[in-house]
Amino acid sequence: MTIDKLNMNKDLNIVPFVSVDNMMKIIGKLGIENMLKGIAEYVEEDFRRWQLFDKTPRVAAHSKEGVIELMPTSDGELYGFKYVNGHPKNMKEGLQTVTAFGVLSEVYTGYPILFTEMTILTALRTAATSVVAAKHLARKDSRCMALIGNGAQSEFQALAFKTLLGIEKLRLYDIDPVASEKFVDNMQSYGFDIVVCDSAREAATGADIITTCTADKLNATILTDDMVPSGVHINAIGGDCPGKTELQKELVLRSKLFVEYPPQTRIEGELQQLDDDYPVNELWQVIRDELAGRENDDEITLFDGVGFATEDFSALRYIRDQISRPGMSATYENLDMIADPDEPRDLFGMVRRSGAMSKAVA
Repeated sequence: MTIDKLNMNKDLNIVPFVSVDNMMKIIGKLGIENMLKGIAEYVEEDFRRWQLFDKTPRVAAHSKEGVIELMPTSDGELYGFKYVNGHPKNMKEGLQTVTAFGVLSEVYTGYPILFTEMTILTALRTAATSVVAAKHLARKDSRCMALIGNGAQSEFQALAFKTLLGIEKLRLYDIDPVASEKFVDNMQSYGFDIVVCDSAREAATGADIITTCTADKLNATILTDDMVPSGVHINAIGGDCPGKTELQKELVLRSKLFVEYPPQTRIEGELQQLDDDYPVNELWQVIRDELAGRENDDEITLFDGVGFATEDFSALRYIRDQISRPGMSATYENLDMIADPDEPRDLFGMVRRSGAMSKAVA
């Protein structure tokens, strides 16, 4: 942006804010399937621009209750970050396990241009990223998916895979049957053929794609090597912090392994179980046709997805572009967030002239 354009903009203090209610309105106007498709397109586009991005593992503050993280990145023109937590114990207290919000800013000025809820948006972008990976790694004739872990993410995963890959058959398992019942109730109008199973092994039987999205922050064995036949694609998306895994080590070693950003996945993903120098394949290279993905129908492909900042950046870009469209003005609010005096050096004068200081009680 040039100086002339900056001087023409008199509302730099105003930042569009997408609240939870606003996000519901966006979904209502665009349709959730269209949003999943659109975010997936933005995610794939940004993977193709991978080398432009500043990349760093998320900044995490761990406690015995959970983790709070910041996920920043920039493509040189825009900067974005997400604040997100992960507290599995919250579910027992009637609270969300994951909450999030995000900011998108212009690099040229440093001014924010979007502030948005990202609890819902993270669910959408996580599902979109999973289906982007599966698009490049799963067998083209895949029609049945096992969903192991039927919590808050599961419906978004199912809809993304139906919308973009034509998945119609679902095999469900969760240690809490209520979660599976919730899923079935939510998905009853979307045309899925759903089987609720009594074990992860039963759910995996006959599946072309297996998605694991469990919540507990511990080293668990959700899938063992003998449960997965040749040709299956696995989306392991539950591992998102140190000390949490879902797959048996032998299964990881038998799979062709694909990751987002190796320095982060080695800390947080299934890669925690392997040597620090274990070779991996990076998803962005597959998307750019610089590296082979699935090479035959007998391979087990594994997307060790822990979630990376570029995916949130993609989702933030998508929302910014959608609310800028004609007819979308009711899907955000204008927040007076930035103190921006006419004379940049006179911040104190801005406060003084507002009358705030004269109202103070002596």
